Amino acid sequence: MGNWQLEVAKMAIYISFPVAMFHYFNQPAYFEKWVTNTKREIYPPENEETENEIKNFIKEMRRKQDIEMMRVLDESRKSEM
Repeated sequence: MGNWQLEVAKMAIYISFPVAMFHYFNQPAYFEKWVTNTKREIYPPENEETENEIKNFIKEMRRKQDIEMMRVLDESRKSEM
């Protein structure tokens, strides 16, 4: 069994390791670099062609929904008369 000096050394290691990791990983430059790289992996920069395809798809879906809504409204009006 160790004496009190060994226990103090172990306790110093137990406390200093998490503090050192916190200090290292909390540096703004490291954190900014990591966040930027992760964001680019998850959300890659879009090109203009893809963006236009998505916008056109949304417009087409809204147009179809509008047409369907107008058809339902016309049918309901006709049935009321």
